Amino acid sequence: MAPADPNRVYIFDTTLRDGEQAPGFALNVEEKVEIAHQLARLGVDVIEAGFPISSPGDFAACQRIAREVGTLDGAPVITALARAVPKDIDAVWEAIRDAPRNQIHIVLSVSDIHIEKKGLGTRQQVLEKGVAAIEYARQFCDHVEYSPEDAGRADRAYLYETVEAMIEAGATVINVPDTTGYTLPHEFGGMIGDLMRHVRNVGNAIVSVHCHNDLGLAVANSLAAIDNGARRVECTINGIGERAGNASLEELVMILRTREKLLGLHTGVNTRLLAPTSQLVQARTGMHVQANKAIVGANAFAHASGIHQDGVLKDKLTYEIMTPEEVGVADTRIVLSPRSGRHAFRHRLQELGYELADDAFARAWEAFLVLADKKKEVTDRDLQALVADEARTVPERFTLELVQVACGTSGRPSATVRLHDGERPDRVLEDAAVGDGPVDAVCNAIARLVDMPTVLVDFTVRAVTGGLDAMGEASVRVRHEGRIFSGHGADTDIIVASAKAYCSALNKVAAERPAVSVPAGSGV
Repeated sequence: MAPADPNRVYIFDTTLRDGEQAPGFALNVEEKVEIAHQLARLGVDVIEAGFPISSPGDFAACQRIAREVGTLDGAPVITALARAVPKDIDAVWEAIRDAPRNQIHIVLSVSDIHIEKKGLGTRQQVLEKGVAAIEYARQFCDHVEYSPEDAGRADRAYLYETVEAMIEAGATVINVPDTTGYTLPHEFGGMIGDLMRHVRNVGNAIVSVHCHNDLGLAVANSLAAIDNGARRVECTINGIGERAGNASLEELVMILRTREKLLGLHTGVNTRLLAPTSQLVQARTGMHVQANKAIVGANAFAHASGIHQDGVLKDKLTYEIMTPEEVGVADTRIVLSPRSGRHAFRHRLQELGYELADDAFARAWEAFLVLADKKKEVTDRDLQALVADEARTVPERFTLELVQVACGTSGRPSATVRLHDGERPDRVLEDAAVGDGPVDAVCNAIARLVDMPTVLVDFTVRAVTGGLDAMGEASVRVRHEGRIFSGHGADTDIIVASAKAYCSALNKVAAERPAVSVPAGSGV
């Protein structure tokens, strides 16, 4: 089953499966569904929703994505991962069956080191197990993908034998993974080229690749594979994933777009939504990309050198090979003010790729008015941080009403915090605490008010834009009963941003534990 358009590269997004396997990540069901909707708007061809057998939560997320995203007009194919065993395949089918365009994805090792060290038996036994899994899956689904894990380190002859057998058994997609990121571009590209020549029935399946970034070569290896005949690429937003991550979706897509005349290839991705999608994933996972990250980093379209600035002012083509607008990064000289009105505000958000429900828009508008009074300029990056803070996906039980801190070179920092408890609107909670610093004192005060035993795992704060009146963006991750919950907050005051982020994380904990108690005597 060769691709209908031989010049199109199909984008398989695994942000919600392999991406979420990155250490420290913990997306809840609502966040996964939200990201899946954004991926559908972005125009990816396939969404890998998760690994349903791994947990009830992951099963529920996959099922909701299949039902809510997979049923939309023009929706991507919805798939999920299974090991080569019936119970995994059953779980995938039950999770994704409601999506009209669905696919079962099966993975089984192919390298000798995996087969031997994992105790999988002989090569022949692994081959037979894979064939049986494909045949079993085809009872449910017309589209089945098979991934021979660790193909980058496998014996070539055995890899070709495996691919031929799986296509013969009914696999419609063969995905060749460089699971450990071991190969060099000429090696991986050569392997794909040889596979295309030596597997007699390869024309009956789409050849896909899945490259990891352990040596920083995931994008280069994927591009080499495309150059040798692969027409589907598995990748993630911001390149997140196991260990050093996966091939970066935004980098691959923009390479194909920017060098389309040379390569003669294209994708169906709406590149103007790349930056908003990147921002959403950063906000929900709590993992921010470095400033010099290609395509979506804060400095991707910034020019500091005087020579560069002079050239860009004369003609942007002197130092920019793509325009910011192509990837959804608008000109930061465009400034919104409260006088722009609601219509202009909504229009600008839509241009940035955000479609907010009425309640989320109302919160964002109110936050924008407050921000505009504090800043001389409200830039697009301010708006992206603001929307990430206001477009909440869980009920907001605890609302921050007041933060007051005292700190300096003498005495211990102290903080007074007032919260509103949405479940007890007749009570306002207020308390004070001390800490090692103002942020620690604020968090201690909030913890005293909200009786949920949590451990702060990670805390980061950064300036979203330049200048003394820059928006501060804070992200926290807390551990509660063995699970990780992330929170995000933005404000011109980094102490307030930190308090918002901590409350955001606690609201996610509260959503999982509806019967959270409040300490006696802490209400006023």
